Amino acid sequence: MKKFLVETYYTCTFKTVHELDELSEKSMSEIDKDDGVVEVIDVKLNKRKTKKLGEAPGNEKKSDLKNDLNVIEKTIDTNLKKKIQSEKLEKTITKSKSSSRFKMPDRRKGYIQKASIGEHKIYLHTGEYDDGKIGEIFIDTNKEGELVKALMNNFAIAISLGLQYGVPLDEFVDAFIDTKFEPSGKVEGNDRILSATSILDYVFRELAISYLGKEKLAHTPSIAKNSENLAEEDDKFLKIVKNITSKGFVRSNYEEKLVDLSDIRLNLKTKN
Repeated sequence: MKKFLVETYYTCTFKTVHELDELSEKSMSEIDKDDGVVEVIDVKLNKRKTKKLGEAPGNEKKSDLKNDLNVIEKTIDTNLKKKIQSEKLEKTITKSKSSSRFKMPDRRKGYIQKASIGEHKIYLHTGEYDDGKIGEIFIDTNKEGELVKALMNNFAIAISLGLQYGVPLDEFVDAFIDTKFEPSGKVEGNDRILSATSILDYVFRELAISYLGKEKLAHTPSIAKNSENLAEEDDKFLKIVKNITSKGFVRSNYEEKLVDLSDIRLNLKTKN
């Protein structure tokens, strides 16, 4: 007694040829009634199935369907796990990058800018990394009460922490430029800013000009000189000036300050 049944499926390509006396709608409609001449073009093996004799009909299909579902579930689980692991890794990398604080050096460069908005004196202190990049600010005022002073001090600390954690100064400038509250109006004591709509507008306008070179935010033109075609001796001295001078203080105009420091250069020559 036979125990197994093998079913083989083929895909067959063939053509039928009909000879007609005339080409008309009537003759074309009668083509299907006549088998014509059949010519086999190609025969391909499609698939083959085996099953035990006496197996209930449909069990094979259920078994195949179950196997297919298991494969699909395994594939989905694998892809989902890979995606979750990738997202976790990406979040970990992003978190590690964003949580890296670049602390300020113990001894650092910077400058203090005194100015007045109306009758309110404002002292802006900055601290810089060795490469001249700003890393901290302090804001002191003279006529505000203890509450406002405390808020300004803590605001400056928050900005400083943001800078040290890698937030670009551009982001703060865009956020606080043109903010409006009192005191506001005419600015005295700053050669590049003539008016401000608030203390924050003044502070970040000053920082943008000094550290980002955003001349469009200044009210007076820069008098910086072109650094091209500097003499080799001047270029060497310029590197020394950059190492010992605050970038914010000279507003990145080292070449202009090089001319102003010519007496110091002569004194250095004499000592050598």
